[in-house]
Amino acid sequence: MAREFQRGHKAKISDLTPGTDLYVGVQIAAPGLTFDISCFGLDAHEQLSDDRYFIFFNQPKSPEESIQLLGAQSGDTESFRVTLDRIPAAIQKLSFTATLDGSGQMSQIGPGYIRIVAGGEEVVRYAFTGSEFTTERAVMLGDFYLKDVWRFAAVGQGFDGGLDALLKNFGGEVAEEEAPPAAVPAAAPGFAPPAQAAAPPAFGAPPPAPAPQPAPAFGAPSAPSPPPAPQQPMHAAPTIAAPMAPQTPQAPQAPSPYGQPQPPQQPQFGQVVPGQGPPPAAPFGQQVPAPAAPFGQPAPAPFGQPMSAPYGQQPPVGMPQGVPQGAPATGAGLQAALQPYKETATGQRWTPQNQQLMRVDLTMGGAGVLARQGSMVMYQGKVDFGYKSAGFVGRAVGNATGQEMQLMRCTGRGQVFLAEEGSHLHPIELQGDAICVSAESVLAFDESLQYEVRRVEGHGIPGGALFTMQFQGTGTVIVKTHGSPVVLPVTPTTFADCNAVVAWSAASQVIVSSQVRLRRNAYPGHSGETVNLQFRGAPGNFIVVQPYEV
Repeated sequence: MAREFQRGHKAKISDLTPGTDLYVGVQIAAPGLTFDISCFGLDAHEQLSDDRYFIFFNQPKSPEESIQLLGAQSGDTESFRVTLDRIPAAIQKLSFTATLDGSGQMSQIGPGYIRIVAGGEEVVRYAFTGSEFTTERAVMLGDFYLKDVWRFAAVGQGFDGGLDALLKNFGGEVAEEEAPPAAVPAAAPGFAPPAQAAAPPAFGAPPPAPAPQPAPAFGAPSAPSPPPAPQQPMHAAPTIAAPMAPQTPQAPQAPSPYGQPQPPQQPQFGQVVPGQGPPPAAPFGQQVPAPAAPFGQPAPAPFGQPMSAPYGQQPPVGMPQGVPQGAPATGAGLQAALQPYKETATGQRWTPQNQQLMRVDLTMGGAGVLARQGSMVMYQGKVDFGYKSAGFVGRAVGNATGQEMQLMRCTGRGQVFLAEEGSHLHPIELQGDAICVSAESVLAFDESLQYEVRRVEGHGIPGGALFTMQFQGTGTVIVKTHGSPVVLPVTPTTFADCNAVVAWSAASQVIVSSQVRLRRNAYPGHSGETVNLQFRGAPGNFIVVQPYEV
């Protein structure tokens, strides 16, 4: 019997079927609309680094035929054959998408699905309807992704834009058709020969004419006005060189402020006067005399704006390379500096942006998210924040630690960014298993998870007891730590400080171990490590400890 998935559900392929030769069927339709259904083969960075693994109507299979487009059959609008054990190691994810060809939006579609069939039997199906979308023109239906083993995730995320926008989102390039009008001007010379009846005299007369013409032009000032007119600009510049020659030693005495116009007798910065070298002013970007303000003060032009020399001209000799003045404010330098900090969107519900910031996409998964109040640092989209009563969980933790755990419920369609005091954040994905987490270390979790409070009593523990939260089901818990934690296997001799332990496997047995010694406590300055937690359990159990004591 096929398993019915909801948006955001995930499972190992091996839990669904032992086979690796799979049939993927997609059914999506709407009156008067046409859809392009494709598969993107992405690398470890979720980019289409090899366009041979973009499987669509013009490229129906990958080079080794591990991904094949089969067409419409068995009631499916489009179908694929995926052989997981033949997919090359460079491909880490297969994203199945549907995009509109022409006008329309995804809210107009009827009931649809993406399903997986193995050995002639349907093993999983994710159904969706147009009510889940608004003005989107594309939708990411489901993903096969490699995380130790191949897994399947029901995505159901809408995407603005069509196939071209989706291709660019995955790092691909859209081939643009070349405009043919460029060939039209080239044909014009073919029709020019008939008009060359008068042209030969025009090209033939100048050869004898230039020889006699220069002599009267240079020798007779009273030549007719047409010949001297074009020569005037060429011989006007040398007339400036004469008065400037005696003033060159006076230039260092009172140079104009950097970036302001020079006196009429001096050339503008960056211009070259015929017969004269660069101006004696200090080179661009170096320390100038006292009248010029240092870099960064109000006197120079603002950083990034063009100086007196137009952008793109050759800088004076001796100018230090790498100086950013003169570069456009939106140049490649700024984009390169901000590129490492751009938002990361992986198509998953939970996405770490860095070690201290977590992004949750509420449009995926259906259920809301419970997070610590005040942990939201930014959100985008239509998101509602509601108060979640702490109930027994908050009161119990508050009685034990003096800090009541107050939660907020995040629902809607958008993305929420969570963080708290720069703590390191770690997403823990549960697939039917369970884990115990110290209440102080919980930042957020899926509301679909089942959770309860456990109490570990012991003398010497602050408040007389240690309260932990046990999570179980299918979903994700975000755990925060101070620094990078360490995961240790549980053995009969595994002990941990109750103030440093973060989480442990739910099957582990926790025992309070007292190390109190009268002789040690008989004088001040003892170690203070008097109460520890001892963990016991079968092989496979673990504990997580942070390099910090709460």
